[in-house]
Amino acid sequence: MIVSSYPGIIKALPRIKTDLEGVKGWLAQGESFQIVFFEIQAGRSIPPHSHGPQFGFIIKGSLSLTIGDTTFDLSTGDSYYIPADVSHHGQFHSDTLAMDFFAEPSRYTTE
Repeated sequence: MIVSSYPGIIKALPRIKTDLEGVKGWLAQGESFQIVFFEIQAGRSIPPHSHGPQFGFIIKGSLSLTIGDTTFDLSTGDSYYIPADVSHHGQFHSDTLAMDFFAEPSRYTTE
């Protein structure tokens, strides 16, 4: 079953702070990592940036993700890995739910 939005158990998690319009995230915090459940509106983009290693999974939606110099068209069921310190950015073609694992415990703060 593909969900159209996150269930209450996810939305009960703390919300991340973000200045990006149309981007919401709920944080599961570990001692040495973070998992963020993102909800991103169609037509939004994430500007180029870099940080520690990141692994993600598209639960629902589609986007173009550029990692370094390579662009990938991703959709429901696809996963991706971004090595540490590699610049990346994304353009979202549809409303998207994504789950991202960050190998750093303080990538995001909460509201």
